[in-house]
Amino acid sequence: MGKISPVAYKYIIHASIEVDGVVDRPDVIGAIFGQTEGLLGAELELRELQRSGRIGRIEVNTETRGGKSKGAIIIPSSLDKAETAIIGAALEIIQRIGPCNAVVHVTKIEDVRITKRVFVVDRAKILLKNLMEQVMPDSQEITEEVTHAVRVMEIQEYGPERLPAGPGIEESEELIIVEGRADVLNLLKNGFKNVIALNGTSVPPSVAELSKRKEAVAFVDGDRGGNLIIKELSAVGEIDFVARAPDGKEVEELTKKEIHKSIRDKVTLEQALHEIGDTSNSIRQRPSYASQQTNISGPQSYPQRDSRFREQRETEMSRVPMPAAPAARQKRPLTAEEKKKYGSLLEDLIGTKGAYLVDEKLSILGKVPMTELASTVKSIGSGIHALILDGILDPQTLKVAEQASVQHVIAMSSQTTSQRVSTITPEDL
Repeated sequence: MGKISPVAYKYIIHASIEVDGVVDRPDVIGAIFGQTEGLLGAELELRELQRSGRIGRIEVNTETRGGKSKGAIIIPSSLDKAETAIIGAALEIIQRIGPCNAVVHVTKIEDVRITKRVFVVDRAKILLKNLMEQVMPDSQEITEEVTHAVRVMEIQEYGPERLPAGPGIEESEELIIVEGRADVLNLLKNGFKNVIALNGTSVPPSVAELSKRKEAVAFVDGDRGGNLIIKELSAVGEIDFVARAPDGKEVEELTKKEIHKSIRDKVTLEQALHEIGDTSNSIRQRPSYASQQTNISGPQSYPQRDSRFREQRETEMSRVPMPAAPAARQKRPLTAEEKKKYGSLLEDLIGTKGAYLVDEKLSILGKVPMTELASTVKSIGSGIHALILDGILDPQTLKVAEQASVQHVIAMSSQTTSQRVSTITPEDL
């Protein structure tokens, strides 16, 4: 009897069989050949198809339980789909196997090529992925990799505490103080060489001494740990400015663009302590105007500052007029109309993380996200009568409201109060 090679299969006929009696595999195969003989003509005779290799070996698996037999029939075929379907339909005419009644039902005809096609696609995906991972990098990637490796190799140890630091600590007039080694590596990778780490929240003597000789910037994480470092540095060292990573981020996670932005937005130590609500430390008085902020965006070399340099700088700073504090004004209670209007607007904001800007006529000047509130208020300058916030009123937002002469700030809750701005929560409405 002829056989069909497994690689030549195109279709596989799957059929189930139920027999009211006990039968064996040869009984079933004999019934298939015997009861289909002469049914479909000479061209589709099963015996001839097997001899020519167009029908493969017929597999029959049966099991007997309770005096009845059940099983499955599998027939591989290299015929076309129409002829294969005819062979499958012919199986269902079998009504008896030996002396027993039987029922044959074709469950499906499987296209083997579809399975092979799925395998080919999946395998091609794996091969393409491996090819892309092993492909030679372009010149830009090579340059970045070499530059990164060189900058990371530049990390040094400073002082008896062996603190991680960049190579430009002694040469540069400015000093960037960060928390840990990973922060130093990130800044080195992005071109900042005048960096030193505390290796914790306590301030080592080497850093305290350096901060007295250089213009020091504390670059801290945007979390509570950053606040603790600011307080410790203000008590032990002489810090000029404070730069913070965005809220919830650490310095070691920042991109080059975020690092430059954070350093450009640095504030004086006094302002940083005011924002975190700490005025207990005795600190040096420094100017709070932007013109005194020096450029530390890249590795530069300056001579050491001596006493004459300090005296000259203090003389220049004394000539710059400080901005006068705005005069205090009497807070006015809300009218019934204002309470109703502000309550309605606050309810509209719930879940939006936004803020309304309202004028004296209780008309909405605009609606902005909470993240853009401070910049929007600063750009408008004046004419804002009230701010309605879907969030918590923090000291920084309240300070912006004071500078813009806002009368009322309505928020979901408040962390601070003011003598010049009326802070209102839903309980007050």
